[in-house]
Amino acid sequence: MVLFVRSQSSVALTPPMGWNSWNLFEEDVSDKLIREIADALVSSGMSRAGYQYIVIDDFWVGGRNASNELFPDPIRFPHGIKALADYVHSKGLKLGIYSDAAALTCGGVTGSYNFEERDATTFANWGIDYLKYDYCNAPGDMVTAFTRYKKMGDALRSTGRLIVYSICEWGQRQPWLWARAAGGHLWRTTWDMRDTWLSDRYDNGHNGIMNTIEKQKGLEKYAGPGGWNDPDLLVTGLSGKGKSSSLNGRFTGCSLTEYRSQFAVWCMLASPLMVNLDVRRMDTAVKAILLNKELIAIDQDVLGSQASVVIDANGWLVFKKELSNDRYAICVLNRQNVSAYFSFNLESALKMHGRWNAQEIFTNRRLRGVKTFTGELTAHDCVIYVLSAMNSLTK
Repeated sequence: MVLFVRSQSSVALTPPMGWNSWNLFEEDVSDKLIREIADALVSSGMSRAGYQYIVIDDFWVGGRNASNELFPDPIRFPHGIKALADYVHSKGLKLGIYSDAAALTCGGVTGSYNFEERDATTFANWGIDYLKYDYCNAPGDMVTAFTRYKKMGDALRSTGRLIVYSICEWGQRQPWLWARAAGGHLWRTTWDMRDTWLSDRYDNGHNGIMNTIEKQKGLEKYAGPGGWNDPDLLVTGLSGKGKSSSLNGRFTGCSLTEYRSQFAVWCMLASPLMVNLDVRRMDTAVKAILLNKELIAIDQDVLGSQASVVIDANGWLVFKKELSNDRYAICVLNRQNVSAYFSFNLESALKMHGRWNAQEIFTNRRLRGVKTFTGELTAHDCVIYVLSAMNSLTK
């Protein structure tokens, strides 16, 4: 089944950016926490950088009332979701929520199956701006997944409210082929992200950053304004905290270099940038990664192009991403466990003819008339160049 179509929606014309409660807080998500996160996104400068969605993940549901309307856990959300949405909106931010295409969510609380229209109306009435829709406890075939996701997509659209629709079935049923047709604005391409650089296995409990990057190859043709491949939440800055991302302590976190590389590659891939660290207590170095305006500009470029892998050899990955205004971004990633030297000719290796001016993002070093990139990178580090063609006076 191939139902890939271009979206005409004005929603998610660039990849959504924001914060999600899952990896760090799980069942401890609450009204108080979400308000504090909203305050922190503003005070830290993250909202000005583009992080605008605050997504309440699983465990918020208290059940259904006599009219079969969802209601939040009354202890952790004593004021209801509408009041919380009003507070988040007052900060210039947007509120997201979570449900599941089955009777129960991954956490075992009430899902939306057979109540799609009612729940979509409830979300819209509360002022919800984003729905993450999971697929736990649902049949495994592609046809059923498409049918269930489209039913919620149609229900969201019928509310008349612009709600970002995040399809989260972990990439097992190739959602890049059908998620747009189901109304999705982004769709998961992999299992849940874990806080480790590389795992020795890839399944629903063990994939790390590099495992996930491998799964993005060849998906670039399905991404663009209004619909994005989603390689899952950023573990950047978690440092081994969080039951889900650490698998209850099995994974102890990544180095600052590895976190920077994850963020950089996610920007190259035009991925949604959804953090889940505690933004109330951010480390200065991690904050500098997440607020890097040049990297964010690559992710949010209006052309909406996802980078493709143009070199995968000898421990190196090289990504090439077309940008607006006749520019390109090139990312060189050292996937080796040791420092190494690289040298890539633009014409022979990357099929880029002529002479180019380049800006190296992390150092702001500027090069004129470059034809070859050379350098040394430590283990798991990367370098990113933004290239623009030299004008006729400088060729």
